[in-house]
Amino acid sequence: MDASFWHIVFLSLGVSLSATAWASVLGLPLGVALAIWRFPGRRVLILTSNALLGLPPVVAGLALYLALSRSGAFGFLGILFTPLAMVIAQAILALPIVTALVHRMAEELWRIYGEALMDLGATKARCLPQILAIGRLHVLTAILAGFGRTISEVGAIIIVGGNIAGYTRTMTTAITLETSRGDLNLAMGLGLVLIGISMLVSTVGFAFAGRASH
Repeated sequence: MDASFWHIVFLSLGVSLSATAWASVLGLPLGVALAIWRFPGRRVLILTSNALLGLPPVVAGLALYLALSRSGAFGFLGILFTPLAMVIAQAILALPIVTALVHRMAEELWRIYGEALMDLGATKARCLPQILAIGRLHVLTAILAGFGRTISEVGAIIIVGGNIAGYTRTMTTAITLETSRGDLNLAMGLGLVLIGISMLVSTVGFAFAGRASH
């Protein structure tokens, strides 16, 4: 396996981990906030986060492409067909997953511990990290689910990344390209690595989910 093979693997991991990190930074507090605060539009946000769980990647990629193109609202940034655009695309897809899963967890924990925490003098703002700490296994499961979504994604990143060799080519986009070219050895090699990563994430996520249910 040559250097280009490992470059594809490590770029995939870098993009997906970065996207998952951003989705977690935004989705974890948002999920808890939706559970413990009541404000106008809250119900809409909850419904939206759940509805977007099945957001087609190509639709997200197209919308982001239009926004980042020269004539788009954010075209001045000049980040179309870069790894950063791919990170943003994957973060958009992972954010609803993290938010929805954490919201469900936080809602249950708030019913159990919310009154006790407030009686101890904690404000809702101070309760937010406490709820995340109590439900840390559920939080890890949500993060792993978000990573599982990003590492296996192809539709959005091929639109905003362009599948440029040595720059924006990831495992999923390379598998698509090499299969169409007939280079099945490279496609199979990348596929095995991707399957291994996906199985590892699923196994760890299942283990955390099992521990959290006890």
